[in-house]
Amino acid sequence: MEQGLSGRRGQAAKNDERILRAAREVFIGDADAPISAVASRAGVGISALYRRYPSKEDLLRQLCRDGLRLYVEEAEAALADEGDPWLAFAAFLRRIVDADTHSLTVRLAGTFEPTADMFADALRSGELNEKLIARTKASGDLRVDVRSEDLALILEMVAAIRPGIFGDEARTSELRQRYLSLCLDGLRAKDNPLVGAAPTGEELGRRWVRRAGPA
Repeated sequence: MEQGLSGRRGQAAKNDERILRAAREVFIGDADAPISAVASRAGVGISALYRRYPSKEDLLRQLCRDGLRLYVEEAEAALADEGDPWLAFAAFLRRIVDADTHSLTVRLAGTFEPTADMFADALRSGELNEKLIARTKASGDLRVDVRSEDLALILEMVAAIRPGIFGDEARTSELRQRYLSLCLDGLRAKDNPLVGAAPTGEELGRRWVRRAGPA
């Protein structure tokens, strides 16, 4: 009996993984795509998808929740790295670019109502960003006029290099890392000041306000 239950649970977990992977692919390409497109891409029945995610909004929330939690885990790992602060900072950004969490931010912001746990994770990610920035500045390697809020838009700019534009996933990843290298060079401590002010937390948060649907 236990073996059968374990098997069903294992199959459900595999289905969930397929659904989330398919949802990322579908909604990063088109945030307005129907949930049926996700079921088709995942190779599962629509009823199986709805049993796990009762609405498209629930599915969108889970995608962004997973991305937020991954970001928090990677930031915590970067802060736990007791080696060179700049190398830890740069490696953290490279891992986040590889994980492609910010494609979700670009495509899905404002398409669903965030929950309390997501706001808590967002607050935690902001605190970790502040600590990473402060530690890297203290090492003398990060320019003094960089703010933690700058990281969000840098990562979103890199995420704008999308699969399909350049042929395949491997080439996209290569180009994202190339342009992250240029951004990292710009983040290095320099005498010339940045032009304009960094985005505020309020400006970044405003994008997550639920957008009104069509009249």
